[in-house]
Amino acid sequence: MLPYGLERRVEIARALATRPSFLFLDEPAAGLNEDESEELFEVLAAIPQKKNLGLLIVDHDMRLIMRLCHRLHVLNFGKTIGEGTPEEIRKIPAVLQAYLGKSAAGG
Repeated sequence: MLPYGLERRVEIARALATRPSFLFLDEPAAGLNEDESEELFEVLAAIPQKKNLGLLIVDHDMRLIMRLCHRLHVLNFGKTIGEGTPEEIRKIPAVLQAYLGKSAAGG
């Protein structure tokens, strides 16, 4: 059995073997520790340019997502609570409360 982080990278490689024009990943960082998540970031960051494809990721690892994505669409209970760049998303009170654990007052 492979370590969990390596298993995730193998799954991504298998998906890339089909030569997609767009890659959709659902929770690729789920269950990964910080080191594994960093390794995943390095792999994912290289994919769009190296493989000339689009990348759509659904994940709760905000550290990964905020560094990896150029544009975000944030949902909470199926409703959009924010859209924009990571910089714009960091300023939306509903996103801060739902995903970053902060209140609009800064707590």
